[in-house]
Amino acid sequence: MYDTEIAIVGAGAAGLSLAYRLCAARPGPASPSVALIDAPPGPARPPERTWCFWEGAGGEFDAATSAVWDTLRVRAPDGTAVTGSPSPLRYKMLRSSSFEAMVHERLDRVPQLRRVEAEVGDVVDLAQGGEVRGVTAQGQSLTLHARWVFDSRPPRKLPPGRTALLQHFRGWFLRAGRPVFDVRVADLMDFRTPQPAHGLSFAYVLPTSPSEALVEYTEFSPAVLGEDGYEQALTSYVTNVLGLERFEVTRAEQGVIPMTDARFPRRAGRSVFRIGTAGGATRPSTGYTFAGIQRQTRAVAAACQRGSTPLPPPVHSVRSLAMDAILLRALDTGRVDGARFFTDLFRRVPMERLLRFLDGGTRWREDFSIGLRTPVGPMLRTAAELPLLPRRDQRPVQPTAR
Repeated sequence: MYDTEIAIVGAGAAGLSLAYRLCAARPGPASPSVALIDAPPGPARPPERTWCFWEGAGGEFDAATSAVWDTLRVRAPDGTAVTGSPSPLRYKMLRSSSFEAMVHERLDRVPQLRRVEAEVGDVVDLAQGGEVRGVTAQGQSLTLHARWVFDSRPPRKLPPGRTALLQHFRGWFLRAGRPVFDVRVADLMDFRTPQPAHGLSFAYVLPTSPSEALVEYTEFSPAVLGEDGYEQALTSYVTNVLGLERFEVTRAEQGVIPMTDARFPRRAGRSVFRIGTAGGATRPSTGYTFAGIQRQTRAVAAACQRGSTPLPPPVHSVRSLAMDAILLRALDTGRVDGARFFTDLFRRVPMERLLRFLDGGTRWREDFSIGLRTPVGPMLRTAAELPLLPRRDQRPVQPTAR
């Protein structure tokens, strides 16, 4: 006898999205019983964060988005701008607090959902079902038996891979002393930042009003910076590039995303599965995760409703992952100049097609056409080298979904 049909470990983007799709999207007596296990307030619970993604108008989370942009821009190191519209796609910003409030409001109407605050220590696969073990917020032992268990916690150790770059960043929500931002345009990559010796860096500017924006400094490199390093980079960009002398930082956020060709297992037992970043939802070449989580959890919920084994499907195609592996290796070896590579890609490929490509939504002919607009020689050399490279253990990292 199970305590619940489905147990979801973690109430971040992946855990909440799966709970929403299992229960709240189609509430009713046929909904399965679900236990959503979230860490108590404290270091085990992730801080508030920002997710961005692109989709058409009329998305199911539009009511919770903080801002939407119809025009995107990339700036080369010399300041030359590539500006375009990805229509019918739109670039959207979603704060985790707004997403949580929207989902919780709907989950509150679902009697089949049970919320549990506990720090989970182990998830064990049994002969029948899975078992979640931990300690509740009141200090009591928790043992929960479920038919299916979905673990959304970040992996404690990354799987072996051939390339191990990190996308690491720190962002300021800032208020300028004067109107300076164009609220119609989001800067995806501004390469007017000092480039590291190994990898690349850029700024990311998402304006929410003429005087307010999220400004992030991001690096693709082997190691993270100390907090002072990020603060110095942001200060330099805001003052020297944006030209702001007076501004106030109202909030900051920081994170790191593994950029690796490692293969993330989606199954941890007969009845235990991994979702979210732990289940391969992050696109290795970009770090974007939220849209992948929605595709993954939608498929899992559909399998549960059919009564079939709800193994999370691969979020990214074999072809997409192969192209990512080539790009990551080319960046890691320095065979391609990262700032020039991305600037040229946005300059030479229609923006809507490029965003579909980055989301794995293009056909192979479109992929081939985009590949011809990259440095073909270095990319072919890298493709030929990859099968000969061993997969090595990677150092632990606490991933952050973007």
